[in-house]
Amino acid sequence: MKVAIDIRRITEFGVGTYTRNVVRALGRLDHTNQYFLIGSPQKVTEIGPLPESFQTIPLLDDGTSAKGYLEFRAILKRLQCDLVHIPHLYWMPRTLPCPYVMTVHDLLEHLYSARERSSLRRSLHLYFTRRVLKGAGKILAVSNFTRNEIENLFGIPPSRIEVVYNAIDERFLSGHATDADRQILAERYLIKYPFLLYAGRISPHKNLVRIIEAFSALKAELEKEGKFPDLKLIIIGDELSKHPDLRRTVIRSGVQNDVRFLGFIPIEMLRVFYDAAKIFVFPSLYEGFGLPPLEAMAHGTPVVTSNTSSLPEVVGNAAVLVNPENVFEIMRALLHLLLDQPVRDQIKKRCYEQAKKFSWDASARRILEIYAEVAAEPHTAADRRQAAETIAS
Repeated sequence: MKVAIDIRRITEFGVGTYTRNVVRALGRLDHTNQYFLIGSPQKVTEIGPLPESFQTIPLLDDGTSAKGYLEFRAILKRLQCDLVHIPHLYWMPRTLPCPYVMTVHDLLEHLYSARERSSLRRSLHLYFTRRVLKGAGKILAVSNFTRNEIENLFGIPPSRIEVVYNAIDERFLSGHATDADRQILAERYLIKYPFLLYAGRISPHKNLVRIIEAFSALKAELEKEGKFPDLKLIIIGDELSKHPDLRRTVIRSGVQNDVRFLGFIPIEMLRVFYDAAKIFVFPSLYEGFGLPPLEAMAHGTPVVTSNTSSLPEVVGNAAVLVNPENVFEIMRALLHLLLDQPVRDQIKKRCYEQAKKFSWDASARRILEIYAEVAAEPHTAADRRQAAETIAS
């Protein structure tokens, strides 16, 4: 097969992590098929060494312009590709010269972000996204939760959707932090105290306001117990200047001396933060998969996360689940994990076992099977849309 993969969003959080790891795994496992990575040659270097069967095809357009669409289509036609994998959801219809496989990470833009649009724009966005999904040879959902969302919101037949789980970056599997790593933590980041950790994007659905409020309540409870007087909350994510509401929440909650915002941290150091944290706290309101809790669990770090969306599916029985809208429930879970050492030990053991259940190699093997199935289908995108609409009706 000749397989094209759209890598133009490879530097983005989430989609980029997925794209890099899928391509790496395919490079390890598949030395038969030919791959064309369509995007920036400079960005491809972030993937690392690949076999000769992987070739980069330059295309610098971000995928949103008509010119970029035409160039993308021309590349697929010139290379006579058997299929193309688009590793993210999009909504502008495309008439491509070969079948396409699409990965859907979540439907956030149709839920939270949609509130900011007019009803007409929401309707058009929904309509065109449904057409794109119905035209796909196969849709890869990163969790059962996401698959159910696609079925319910867009009416896509279950037979067109395949659950292929995400997994953590292999660099998080390089063992525990060494004494030298912790020395860097102390010298470079001035961290010489126990801390709770959040890592991920900073946006409203991540629920950071409630994390800060729960931490404030936790500090008050710990003061009564005379425990962890120097405990801090470290937040790793986007640039804080874009989110002034969080700074206001810190001041209002009276924890301005105990909350630190560190911005972006490279993976090589992020794994040290995961390893050193007392608890990883991630009570997100919505996740299509939720990689950060799994990354923390790979280091045996206890996790407090939400009992909603995909998160229970990802963490299994290896984390403490809470109602993400209840600040005091979040606080009580944190307090319990901090003070109950037998529970911490039990959770730690389960963390390692749960993290091992997800593998990029296992996911890539299933993706390869799906590629072969889709490439063998004789139908065009229009045929697939018509068949899907017939089944749905």
